[in-house]
Amino acid sequence: MVRPGEPGSGKAYARAGGTASAAGLPPERRRISCIRAFVRTLPALLIAAGALYEYLTPAEYTAGPFFTAAPLVAAPLCSRRGTLLTGAAAVVAVLGVQLLLGDALGVEAVTGLITVVTVSFLAVVINLLVRRSNERLATAHAIAEAAQRAVLPEPAERIGGFEIAARYEAAQEDAYIGGDLYAVQDSPYGVRIVVGDVRGKGMGAVAAVAVVIGAFREAAEQEATLEEVAQRLERALDREGPRREEPEAQEGFTTAVLVELPHGKGVVRVLNRGHPPPLVLYTDGTLRALSARRTALPLGMSELGHWPDRAEELPFPAGAVLLLYTDGLSEARDARGVFFDPEAWLAGRVFRGPGDLLRTLAEEARRHAGGALTDDMALLAVRRPAPM
Repeated sequence: MVRPGEPGSGKAYARAGGTASAAGLPPERRRISCIRAFVRTLPALLIAAGALYEYLTPAEYTAGPFFTAAPLVAAPLCSRRGTLLTGAAAVVAVLGVQLLLGDALGVEAVTGLITVVTVSFLAVVINLLVRRSNERLATAHAIAEAAQRAVLPEPAERIGGFEIAARYEAAQEDAYIGGDLYAVQDSPYGVRIVVGDVRGKGMGAVAAVAVVIGAFREAAEQEATLEEVAQRLERALDREGPRREEPEAQEGFTTAVLVELPHGKGVVRVLNRGHPPPLVLYTDGTLRALSARRTALPLGMSELGHWPDRAEELPFPAGAVLLLYTDGLSEARDARGVFFDPEAWLAGRVFRGPGDLLRTLAEEARRHAGGALTDDMALLAVRRPAPM
């Protein structure tokens, strides 16, 4: 990414499987990283502190709490081998100090040693239980990731001659699926795209996402106009609502923007149903928001009124990039409560491609929010390549 007059900043922050240096992390994550590093060294520090305390203090004082705490701290943090080694080190330290002080056979010394051995054994049991729980959690995460890929598959990098990139940023770390959606479908009428945001959270929102994407893929192939595609989505949501018992499902709605990129034409057609307007980034760094001239209700709200859908056609020249996003991007707030403004931040910037645009934009939005988003964020970018 290049911005005229601005040198590279070297910003780097990895999300979902990436890595980053501590210096590149937001302050909150940097603090968490330092705390984790300290906690992992805590068992060794407790054993060392216990040995010093036992050796330097009078006989009536005991360092038992230090030695018993070490394996208990190691149990949820270390491997089984690490927990065993920590328990063994605590036992050896107790014996060593007692032999050094010449009190290995005293009643209190033997009691203290038995206590450390018992706690070390219990720590290994706790470690086994934690490992099983982690394995179950890892399985649940794998299932959630597979579900996301099934419901919300990542589009190919090139569809119908257009360069495509998509990115899903979950507000909750390690979450894989939510109510934001995107889909890209090549059709006889051009490449068609939907980006949307289902009201609500949890499995109810995921079910609505599946309904919208399934209906879109079918309608994109069969319907001749974007207006007819939108009506198919409306009917699909109307059918789905009464089948679900949750009040939120029956009263829910989905904001969405539908896009059509006709083959062989330098135009884009946009139909907006209450969604943030798409942005077009031109090769010279200028930017244009494709705001709808006519306000329309989100999908799933047909009972409140009916306005005829009307797609708008606008120029989309070679080299330009179309950006679609959900409100998780524009509603990212900093510590002062100031919302992130994608239009202001993108103005004057030029990117190497759609993937670079989405990666940089997502990093900047998280940085603006101090590393913690309050809502999921779906991003999709399309570039019309320049003719060879």
